Formats: sequence, structure tokens, C-alpha cells
Amino acid sequence: MKLGLLGTGRIGAMHARTLLGLDEVDGLVVADAVPERAAELAGSLGVEAAGSQDEVYERGVDAVVITAATHAHAGLIHTALDREVPVFCEKPVAPDVAGTREVVAHSERASVPLQVGFQRRFDAGYRAARDAVRGERLGWLHTLRAVTADAEPPPAAYIPTSGGLFRDCSIHDLDIMRWVTGREVVSVYARGGNRGAAFFAEGDDVDTCAALLEFDDGALATVSATRYNGAGHDVRLEVCGSEGALFVGNDERSPLPSAEAGIPWPSGAPYRTFMERFADAYAAELAAFVEVAAGRRENPCTAAEALEALYTAEACDRSRRTGRPVAVSEVRS
Repeated sequence: MKLGLLGTGRIGAMHARTLLGLDEVDGLVVADAVPERAAELAGSLGVEAAGSQDEVYERGVDAVVITAATHAHAGLIHTALDREVPVFCEKPVAPDVAGTREVVAHSERASVPLQVGFQRRFDAGYRAARDAVRGERLGWLHTLRAVTADAEPPPAAYIPTSGGLFRDCSIHDLDIMRWVTGREVVSVYARGGNRGAAFFAEGDDVDTCAALLEFDDGALATVSATRYNGAGHDVRLEVCGSEGALFVGNDERSPLPSAEAGIPWPSGAPYRTFMERFADAYAAELAAFVEVAAGRRENPCTAAEALEALYTAEACDRSRRTGRPVAVSEVRS
């Protein structure tokens, strides 16, 4: 299978290397809004470089992977679907609800699949938690606690186009809690703060946020995120039920030093980036996409599911701006 890769930044370069390691991939064509960057990556990997997205399709690719800047996602998706080429796109598929709805509508009438990149669905810990919850091994759920904490902030230029901390970062937690539990969030109450660099506030964003969520069965959840976690990159989920609990993300590299004396865990160097933390999940996700594109597997994450997570992220952002609880139904209307 010959694949196209649109976007050769940090995550695009990582995906290119991952794709080349898959047995079924026997060709890769890369392109970028900055052609020189695509040419540099192609040269380092020994693959083809194209001067534009049109040229990628002219090379006869069987599927495309989109890792371009967020604002370009929707347009690139629409082009791939119109050309009847299976497409994988990193989240988000569009920067807002209206654009996401357009992508969902297009994907549902298209003849080829659109898989959205929520890589935590392929992480072994989250999958084990889902199996336990769906198998009712934890009893009825009463509390979930999700954390996503970056070791250090992104570049200042990224913030104005990121969509904000809830849409850019916490949306992974919002998607995975829905996926693990099979339940929908009905209301949120969120807050945000800025104690770090001025560019967050200048970009109409926050560097730290927290939200209280209520699910449609009455279970409660907390979601917290920050761009400044000095201990390291920290991503966890606690799933607590009447008969037991599971904790995702507690391994030898979790940045969770104990305040109690004599506790040697964790023993490994803390994760520094999301790419380190989810390296295996990203590889499994792309391997799944190759199977989806070949027609051998059901789509594990549709655009419609991405829209559901976005609704909750939008509600959280609206709540933190207004200072009041927000029903997710407000955002849907």
C-alpha cells in the first residue's frame, strides 16, 4: 500500500517513521505547506516528496494521513473524500463545531472511511479499563478522574490557533472517558487560570484548567490539565466503581514522586512528551488505519464520535468563560 502524508511537522515526522515500519506500507509520499520541510524529511527517510497535496494524489496513493496544521484539516479531509481516498486525520477534524458538522456530514455520505486520531483508544491501559467497565467488573461507576499535564508549554505561536486548552488538550480525556464508560456527559462546570507565560492570556487561552462533569447515569468526573507540570508529562485516568477501581497511566515512568520517605517508585525517567507516553498507541492506531483503508476493519473512531467529544469541550470552554454550569445540550442546539 502506498500512502500520502500531508504535514511534516513534529508529529508528521513521527507518523512517517511509524508508517514505514508497517509491513503493508511499501511507499510513502510526503508533502507540506512548506515544501522545503517535506523535502528534508523525505531525504532523511528515503521516501518521495511532493510539492503539493495535488501532486500527492497524482503519485497514485491508496490512502492519506493528515498531520498538517489544525486550520487546514477540514479542507484536506474534504479533498480526500472527494477523491475517494481513505483518510486518517489527527484531531481535530475542524477548529469549531460548525466545521466539524460539515466534515461529519461529508464523511457519512462518502464512499471511503475517515478515521480520526484519538490515540488513547489504542493504549493498553485505557483498553483494559474499558474492558473492565463494559464487563461490569468494577460494579457501578461513581467517579472518574482524568489528568493531562504537559511537562512544558508549547511555542507561543501555537496558542492562538490551538483552539484552547479544553479543545486542544482535555478533549483527549473527554473522548476517552466516553469511550471507556459508554456514557454521555450531560453537564459541566469549568474554571481556568493563568499563572505562566503571558502569551496564553494574550492568545485568549489558559495554561491550567479543571472541570467537573456529570454523566447521564449520574456518575461524576473531574478533568484537569496544565501546560506546566515540572515533574514530567503526566496522563492518567482513575476509574472508580462500587466493586473496584482501575488506574490508567501508573507505570515506572509516571511523574508521580511520593511525598512519603522510602518509596522508590516510580523507578524510571519521567515521560517528557505525549509522543513518548503514547508511542505504542500511535503505532497501533496507524496499523489499524491501514486495515481500515484496506477494508478489513471497522473504523475505530469516526468523525461523529470526534464531534461528541468536541461538544463537551465546547461546553467546558463556555463554562470557564461565563463562570456558570453549562448543559452539553446548549452546545448541541
